Amino acid sequence: MKDKNLPNNYSLLSLEELTYEANKMIEELENQKDLENSLEKYQDLVKLNNIIEKKFQKNIKNINEKTKEKISKITLKKDAEKS
Repeated sequence: MKDKNLPNNYSLLSLEELTYEANKMIEELENQKDLENSLEKYQDLVKLNNIIEKKFQKNIKNINEKTKEKISKITLKKDAEKS
């Protein structure tokens, strides 16, 4: 499933905004009586979920990189103090 098929440009939204959109879709699906109409909405929800996962993984990667940089700086500072 291509993420680009979604009607809104979700790539510009934050994780919080994407989660809000997903929750709205879930609520709409729960209130839907006609299963024919809910199939397309469910597929959109799956696509949105994939976008959220990718964005979450990207954020985790950024946090890990920043943490490694900070640890490196601290380690270098301590090594310099020992010298």
